[in-house]
Amino acid sequence: MRDVLESLERWRERGEDIAVATVINTWGSAPRPVGSKMVSTRSGGIAGSVSAGCVENAVLEAGENVMATGQPRLLHYGVADDTAWDVGLACGGEIEIFVEPFSALESVYDQIKSYLEAREPIAVVSVLNGPPQMMNRKLIVLEDGRTEGTLELGEHRERVVQAALNLLMRETGGVIDLEGGPTLFVETYPAAPRLIIVGAVHIAEALITMANAAGFDTILVDPRSAFATRERFPEVNQLVREWPDKALSKMKLNHSAYVVVLTHDPKLDDPALITALQSGARYVGALGSKRTNRLRIERLREAGLTEEQLARLHAPIGLDLGGRTPPEIAISVMAEIVQVRNAEPAEAAATA
Repeated sequence: MRDVLESLERWRERGEDIAVATVINTWGSAPRPVGSKMVSTRSGGIAGSVSAGCVENAVLEAGENVMATGQPRLLHYGVADDTAWDVGLACGGEIEIFVEPFSALESVYDQIKSYLEAREPIAVVSVLNGPPQMMNRKLIVLEDGRTEGTLELGEHRERVVQAALNLLMRETGGVIDLEGGPTLFVETYPAAPRLIIVGAVHIAEALITMANAAGFDTILVDPRSAFATRERFPEVNQLVREWPDKALSKMKLNHSAYVVVLTHDPKLDDPALITALQSGARYVGALGSKRTNRLRIERLREAGLTEEQLARLHAPIGLDLGGRTPPEIAISVMAEIVQVRNAEPAEAAATA
């Protein structure tokens, strides 16, 4: 949704008829992930995409029908379909797309837009198949379990909310089949991943550039004002000149947080690691040789960390790519973080 918000806003202000297409399931080599969107108008406006161009024309035609009737449509394309070659999806993949009128979003659009602009994590529940009175309605599920919207789920509400929260935690969308109830789609907008770097050192410069390019919010923590300057780190999103343990204790170190400790100075590294390893941070890594890490582990164990907490530490940090220069080391660190972030398989379906 984020990549089509600007167009949606412009068309909405003009009073245009709008169709919204969303990828809800993929198999094989389908080119766009679950949650990808394409929006179109009756006047010919198009924004976003649901494939690499291979099914767009067919989806646009379905959007015309949806705008005319006000009724959503569920589309399936794949090599097993007679229509696959007609729409151009001959690459071996399959894709399911839900096309709905913008009016289905109207009642919750302002809330969704507000949460996205504030970078607040949310899940949005839609009805794919169900009673007529449930169609074209939405339920917003917030990270703390509160809900907003017009979709009444009755006895299924608690199970659906929990399933939506699980998908939000895994940073993926999915289809929920309720036995004896409607079929739902949960679209998730997780919190942006945050790379929290402790240590305003040379490696941090390259790491910040790479993390920004990968869609991470970057935060640099270092109490040394001579090192932690905007002149040295102009691309970092947030610069925090505080002792690491104090700075980290103010942050929400949850599944969206990735902590990297780079200073080689126990006065800075150890307090940061003690705080991070006791938190819910998704990744904690520390720079240093194997010998440095053995000594570090001894100090952290003496400080009271458990073996389970120590086992979470990625050290020596990064994938072993054989790099020696700061940019090469930064590549290995970012590669390991991406590997950890994508370690859990993204499931296209969930069972409530």
